[in-house]
Amino acid sequence: MANLAEPSSSPSSTSSSNLFNDSSVSTAPPPAAKAGASLEVVSLSKLSSNLERLLVDSEFDCSDAEVVVEGAPVGIHRCILAARSRFFHDLFSRGGGRYRPEGGKPRYQMGELVPCGRVGYEAFINFLSYIYTGKLKPAPQEASVCADPMCAHDACRPAVNFAVELMYASSVFQIPELVSLLQRRLLNFVEKALVEDVIPILLVAFHSHLNQLLGHCMKRVARSYLDNISLEKELPHDVAEEIKLIRHKAQPDEPNSLTVDPVLEKRIRGIHKALDSDDVELVKLLLSESDITLDDANALHYAAAYCDSKVVAELLELGSANVNLKNDRGYTPLHVAAMRKEPAVIVSLLTKGASASETTADGQSAAMICRRLTRAKDYNTKTQQGHESNKDRICIDILEREMRRNPMGGEDSVMLPLLADDLHMKLLYLENRVVFARLFFPTEAKVAMEITQAETTSEFTGHLASRSSSNLREVDLNETPIMQNKRLCSRVDALAKTVELGRCFFPHCSQVLDKFIEEDLPDLLYLQKGTPDEQKIKQRRFCELKEDVQKAFNKDKAASVRSWLSSSSSSSSLKGHTRHSKAVR
Repeated sequence: MANLAEPSSSPSSTSSSNLFNDSSVSTAPPPAAKAGASLEVVSLSKLSSNLERLLVDSEFDCSDAEVVVEGAPVGIHRCILAARSRFFHDLFSRGGGRYRPEGGKPRYQMGELVPCGRVGYEAFINFLSYIYTGKLKPAPQEASVCADPMCAHDACRPAVNFAVELMYASSVFQIPELVSLLQRRLLNFVEKALVEDVIPILLVAFHSHLNQLLGHCMKRVARSYLDNISLEKELPHDVAEEIKLIRHKAQPDEPNSLTVDPVLEKRIRGIHKALDSDDVELVKLLLSESDITLDDANALHYAAAYCDSKVVAELLELGSANVNLKNDRGYTPLHVAAMRKEPAVIVSLLTKGASASETTADGQSAAMICRRLTRAKDYNTKTQQGHESNKDRICIDILEREMRRNPMGGEDSVMLPLLADDLHMKLLYLENRVVFARLFFPTEAKVAMEITQAETTSEFTGHLASRSSSNLREVDLNETPIMQNKRLCSRVDALAKTVELGRCFFPHCSQVLDKFIEEDLPDLLYLQKGTPDEQKIKQRRFCELKEDVQKAFNKDKAASVRSWLSSSSSSSSLKGHTRHSKAVR
C-alpha cells in the first residue's frame, strides 16, 4: 500500500522491491480528465478517513494483534502495518508474539520492538494514524506541552520528547518519508531549545544514523557550557570525544572555563567514582588526602544528578558543601535536582538550606525548570486515593510551596501535638500517624520517610502501628534500660522528623491526618468489626474520609496553580527578554 494521501501507480508498475518506499511511487498525474482526477483525490481522502476509523472508533475494532505501550495494549492490524513497513512485514512473517489465552492475539512489547529509545503511548497512536491514513496529525496538546502556562511550547522538553519518540518509531519501523519530515522538525528545535533538551535529539540522531541532525546537535553542545563529565555520563563515548575535539579545534591555544588542570581533574573524578559507588566514607578519605573540596568537585551537583537520594543526604550531612553553589552553567544543586525530578533529593537539599527562589542565568527557578520538563498531562492528571502520586507533580508542588514560605530551620520546625510524656505513647502516636500517611498518601509519605530514613526499620510490616507496637515494648534480656530508651528515642526522632517534613511540604495531606487521628477514627479501618449498625456508621464515616482525602489533593492543586500564575505574571517580562539567550547557552 502506498502513501494514502497521494495517487499511486498501478500494481503492475510497482515492484516488490520498492513497495515500502513511498518515494518510488509515481507522482505524475494520470491521463484523465480534470473531473476524474478530482474524483480520485476524493476517493483517496475517503479511504484515508475510513481506515482511520479502525483506530478511533471502537465499533470497528477488528484488530488482530496488540502492541503494549506504557502498560496499555494498542490494537493493530497486521495486514496494514505489513503493507506499509518492511520492519513489520518481516516481524509478522517470522510469527512470534506473546499470545493472550483468552483472545489468541499476538502481543508485542514496545520496549522489545524499540530497544534503543522510548516510544510513548501518544506518540505511537500518532504514528499509527500516519500509517493508516498517510496524514501526520498535530501532536496532542496534553502530551506535547509543558506545565508552564507562560511557555510558548515551541521548544520545551515535552514538545522535543514527543518529536523524538515519533522519530524513534519512524526510524525503527522504517518509514523513510516520515523520518525526513521529523528530521527537519528536530533541526528546528536544536537552536531554539536549551542545551539539556538537545541531548535527547542528539541520542535519537545517533541511534537512527541521522548524520546531518547529529552534526548539528554536536556543534550546539560544543558551544554550550555542558562540562566534560556530563558529556561522558549522558552521551555515547564516541560522540562525547567528538564534541571535545570540536571544542579543541574551535580554540586550540586558548583554555576556556571548561578546561581543568589534569591533577585536579583526576581528583575530581575520584570523588565522582566514590559517589557512583555510594561510598561517602571514601569521599571523606579523598578529601582528607588532598586540598580539594566538595565545592571544587561540584560534588553536590553530581550527586543531585546521578546518585541515590540517600547518598545526597549523607553528603549533605558532611556539612562542608555550599548547598547554593552555582556551577559553570549557573545552576545550583537544587536546579540540577529539579531537572532530575526526584522528590527525595529535592527535599534533602531544601532541608539543608537550598534556596528555592534562586534563579539560573536566564531567570528560571527550580520550580520553573521542573514545570518546563513536565507534561501538562502528567501535571493535571488526578491522583486516586491510595494510589501513588505523579512524582513530577510532587516535585513542582514541593518547590512552589517552599517559595511561598520561610525556609525551614532546624530549631524552627513545626512542633508536634504530643501531649503525653510517656515515650511509648509518643511512639505509638507517631507510628500510627506515619502508617496512616502511607495508606492514604503513599508517594508523599515515602518521600518524607526516605529523607529521615524511617523506612529502614521493621515496624511497618503490618498495616497499623498498633499491631507492631508490642514489638517496641518487648523485653530483650541483653538490652539495658538505657539502651532500650536510646533505641526508642532514636525511633521517635526519626518519625518526628518524618511528620515535620510532611507538615512543611504536604500541609493539606497533614491536615487530613490530623483530623483522622484527633477524632479517633483509626478504628474505621476495621470495617467488619462491631454490630451491623456500628459497621454501617463506620462505612459512612470512611466514605467521608475518602472525600477529605480527595479534597486535600484538590486544595494542593488549586494553591499551586494560584501561586504559579501569580509568580509567573510578575516574571513574564523577564522571560520574554531572555528567551533568545537560552539558545546560546
